[in-house]
Amino acid sequence: MDDILINITPQETRVAVMLAGVVQELHIERAASRGIVSNIYLGRVARVLPGMQSAFIDVGLERAAFLHVADILEHRQHNGERPPPIERLIREGDAILVQVVKDPIGTKGARLSTQVSLAGRMLVYLPQEPHIGVSQRIEDETERANLRETLTRLLPAEEKGGYIVRTSAEDASEEELAADIAYLRLRWTQIREAAGQVPSPSLLYEDLSLAQRVMRDVATDETTSILVDSRENYALLLEFGRKYVPKVADQLQHYSGERPLFDLYQIDEEIERALGRRVELKSGGYLIIDQTEAMTTIDVNTGGYVGTRNFDDTVFKTNLEAAQAIARQLRLRNLGGIIAVDFIDMVSAEHRDAVLAEFRKALARDRTRITVNGFTQLGLVEMTRKRTRESLAHVLCESCPTCQGRGEIKTARTICYAILREILRESRQFGETKEFRILASQTVVDLFLEEESQALAMLSDFIGKPVSMQVESVYTQEQYDIVLM
Repeated sequence: MDDILINITPQETRVAVMLAGVVQELHIERAASRGIVSNIYLGRVARVLPGMQSAFIDVGLERAAFLHVADILEHRQHNGERPPPIERLIREGDAILVQVVKDPIGTKGARLSTQVSLAGRMLVYLPQEPHIGVSQRIEDETERANLRETLTRLLPAEEKGGYIVRTSAEDASEEELAADIAYLRLRWTQIREAAGQVPSPSLLYEDLSLAQRVMRDVATDETTSILVDSRENYALLLEFGRKYVPKVADQLQHYSGERPLFDLYQIDEEIERALGRRVELKSGGYLIIDQTEAMTTIDVNTGGYVGTRNFDDTVFKTNLEAAQAIARQLRLRNLGGIIAVDFIDMVSAEHRDAVLAEFRKALARDRTRITVNGFTQLGLVEMTRKRTRESLAHVLCESCPTCQGRGEIKTARTICYAILREILRESRQFGETKEFRILASQTVVDLFLEEESQALAMLSDFIGKPVSMQVESVYTQEQYDIVLM
């Protein structure tokens, strides 16, 4: 039983997907930094890099976007011949129709493709290539064949594009499929017409809002309610739902309670927990999740769990619980890229296989593409999860200005010794100085007044100059200045 909660303010939209009262997914979209995946632009080729077989494309964003030769449609359609290099396909200054396939992340610009796809409720439209495909999640071969045959029959005679049947089309009527085809073809016509009328760079097509995408992609027949706490947006979503996703429009409800919607379901507390390194397990074990730019590591620990007399069984049960918890945390935090999971070491191969099977089963609920390898020789489970947008932590947080994201700072004693070395250097360089004044944080000054007072006195005697101190309350522990008086 799924419930979807949508909290909308002028600044941001927040969505929580619930299963049996437990948060399974969190989505946040801010007006100031809305994602651009699926947006279509008329771009301008800013620079071609033959050595990397790539190009930078100006699409009007803060950073130039990135296009690799493998993402150029003409490069793919080489009919068995050797594909042409990028410098023969595009030139600097060319106007080019591109679609964003990956948001700008960190210091990297958006990733582009010239192969356009437009998503509807039932279908994905591929206007540039004549291919009919069916989602792998529809496993019944008879159903797959029927959907392919129905779709082919419904296509207009002049249709030169292709379609992929989405999972949501499994029980769709011919009328619903025909409506989706008409909607997608109209969208593509509007995009092509706009491309011939606007200068480059220009935005031609913007993807749906987060709330609309949730109704289109996340809500299913199993969704019991979609609660929206904004009356104005409820009306807009209801209109959108009745037009494009009538199956789920009836589940849409306006929440008008006095208590904030996310407070009622304690979602804000869940968000806080999803930003922490440590995740408690019900058994007493815990996870440690460390997210870096290169990869994410997840460490499983038994903690205080001593639930059985047999240690191997304790480890096995902790790992089984951790497998479920990790799958949920990946969705909650939207962790992507390379992920290494360090389950507690298991002697039994049977236990390892059971934990891996449980992990794969828990991950099957995820809508994002995932690849899971078995246990490595070091006992790690390596996996990848497709990264198309920023993680929850990157949306809500920034690097600590004190530690610059290291997660640790230099000790007060380390700073004291750095100050002593700096004063010694400056005394030799500026011999006419009458006095040195140290400006530092309270903790550093306190250490100089107490444990390191003798070291400061010895230095003062050695250079023959007095050294005074001044506390700067706004300084972090690592900040200091030495003033020559």
